[in-house]
Amino acid sequence: MEAYEIISAVRSGKRPTAALFIERLFDSFIELYGDRSFADDPAIVGGIALLGEMPVTVIAIEKGSSVDERVKRNFGSAKPEGYKKALRLMKQAEKFGRPILTIIDTPGAYSGMEAEERGQGYAISNNLLNMISLKTPIISLFIGEGGSGGALALAVSDEVWILEGAVYSVISPEGAASILWKDSSKADEAANYLKLTADELDKLKVVDKIIKESGPFYSRLKKDISKKFTSLLTLDGEELIDKRYARFRKY
Repeated sequence: MEAYEIISAVRSGKRPTAALFIERLFDSFIELYGDRSFADDPAIVGGIALLGEMPVTVIAIEKGSSVDERVKRNFGSAKPEGYKKALRLMKQAEKFGRPILTIIDTPGAYSGMEAEERGQGYAISNNLLNMISLKTPIISLFIGEGGSGGALALAVSDEVWILEGAVYSVISPEGAASILWKDSSKADEAANYLKLTADELDKLKVVDKIIKESGPFYSRLKKDISKKFTSLLTLDGEELIDKRYARFRKY
């Protein structure tokens, strides 16, 4: 499929959301709420899960699967309190030596006035700054849309994995077309230039693994995550930071 066809499929609402991945990948999950400052953001779901016998912190952007739930979760566009909640849970994971899995599916961070008033840009940049120096393993998994800084705020990781039908981009095709040609109807052309499909991202070494979506892929994915976390947990905190820093410097 062409890049814009893949984006259209991702946006169709027919793909599984983060909630299903949490259900299929983990043996149990306890959700934790709030940023301890302003509010809880339903767009970001976080908590402690068991991957076999391994405790894992899971932080996921959830779009919702029904109209009502999508409205409640702001269609997966997180507000500053969502990113602050995510960072709070990451710091907690570091304290207790738990690896972190982030599951990402967002058109981008919420850009409304109230989000800007509460420091959306700072919340995102603060996540980037802190994630690069967390002394615990992090894997990020893109399952649908990966839009701009709203996605990157949960993706400064030791490894970034992507489903074969997912996308990850610095801007939406519509946004890029509006900037480049002052014409959002050229989004399909912009999508090709953005190199946002799993195959293109793999060629650019932006992602480390493409997850095939055929057969019982949840069970395969569960084993792969467990194996990778087991390997990463053999490294001490400084080694993790050095390798993570080197990974992003290569860009």
